[in-house]
Amino acid sequence: MTLIEIYGHGGDVETAALKYGMRAADFLDYSANINPLGPPEEVMAALKKGWKEIIRYPDPGHRAIKRRLSEHVKLEEDHILIGNGAAECMALLLMALSPQTVGTIEPGFSEYRSLALQFGAKVDSVYGRQDNGYRADVSDIAALMERVQVLFIGQPNNPNGVQYSLMDLETLARKAHLTKTKLVIDEAFIDFIPEEDRNSLAPSLEKYPEVIIIRSMTKFYAIPGLRLGYALACPDLIRFMAQKQVTWSVNGLALLAGEACLQAQAHSSYEENTISLITAERKRLTEGLRKYGFIVYPGEANYLLAEGNPPWTVAALQDAMGRRGILIRSCAMYPGLTEYAFRIAVKGTEQNIQFLETFGQIMEGAK
Repeated sequence: MTLIEIYGHGGDVETAALKYGMRAADFLDYSANINPLGPPEEVMAALKKGWKEIIRYPDPGHRAIKRRLSEHVKLEEDHILIGNGAAECMALLLMALSPQTVGTIEPGFSEYRSLALQFGAKVDSVYGRQDNGYRADVSDIAALMERVQVLFIGQPNNPNGVQYSLMDLETLARKAHLTKTKLVIDEAFIDFIPEEDRNSLAPSLEKYPEVIIIRSMTKFYAIPGLRLGYALACPDLIRFMAQKQVTWSVNGLALLAGEACLQAQAHSSYEENTISLITAERKRLTEGLRKYGFIVYPGEANYLLAEGNPPWTVAALQDAMGRRGILIRSCAMYPGLTEYAFRIAVKGTEQNIQFLETFGQIMEGAK
C-alpha cells in the first residue's frame, strides 16, 4: 500500500482524492493540524473588506502587522520578522547563517532536516526516548550543540506534542551561548496550550542572543492557505534574515488576515474557546484510541501521536480509514518511529465522534 504523504506532509487531500476516487472536499482530514473552529470572524470580515487591495503591492516592510505583534509579544519591532509561513522564516535563517551542520531532535518536524539539506548543510541528530514521550535527554541535546552551528527544537514538538520544561530551555540557551550555536525554538503550536502552561523563552529573549523563536499564525487561526508566520530574535539577526527575503514574499491578504488575527486574540473569546475545545476533545480521542489497545502519547497541542500493533501498520490503517473518507498522518517516515506510528488532529466534537465511530468499526471488523 502506498502512503499518501508523497510530498512529505499531511493535508494532501488532492493526492488522497486521486487514490480513493473521491472529491478532495469530501474528506475528513485528520492529517493536518488546524484549529477546528475555523478562522476568527474578524479575519473573514477583514478579507471581505480588504480584497480590493489586491490591486496594490503589499507593504514590503510589514509595518502594520509588526506594530500589532510588537504589542502582542512585548518586544520591539526590530526583533520581529514576518514570513510566508514559519517555513520561510526557517529558510531565511539558514540562508543568513549558511551553517555547515544543522542539529535535529528526532522524531521531529521533517522540514528541519529537508531545509538543512536543501541549503547544503549536513544533519546531525539525537533521538527522543519513548519512555519520555519521545523527548530527548537535555544532556544529549547539549552534546549535540557542540557539533552543530544551528539546532532546531520543537516546543511543543511535532509529531508528539510535548514540551520541554522552561528550566531545560534555559539550560540549552546558556549552552548555545557557550558554543555559539543558534538555538531555533519552533513554537508553531504553542498557542494551543493554556497561557499559564506555555514554556517559552520569548519573555526573556533579550537575555539569550543565540535564541531564535519561530511561530506560525496558520495553525491556530486556521489560515494555512494564506501562509503567515514570524520569527523573534536579536535585531542584528533579524536584519540579516530580512536581507535574504524576496520582496513581497508575504502577500497583502495574508498581512490583513494577520492583523485581524491579533485583533481577535486581544478582543474576543476565540483563544479561550479554542483551548477549551482542544483540551476536552484531546481527552475524548485519547480514550477512544486507548480503548482498542493503541498507545497514545500525552501531547499538549491540537494533535496526538499514537502507535498501534500488528496487524495495524500505519499503511493498513491509513488505507482502511481513507477508503471511508478519513485521512490520518503516517509517521512511519519519521526517524525514530516505527511503521505503526501515526498522528491525528484534534477536531470538533461532531467530527471526533465520527472519527471514533469509523475507527471502532474498523477495529471491531478486525476481530
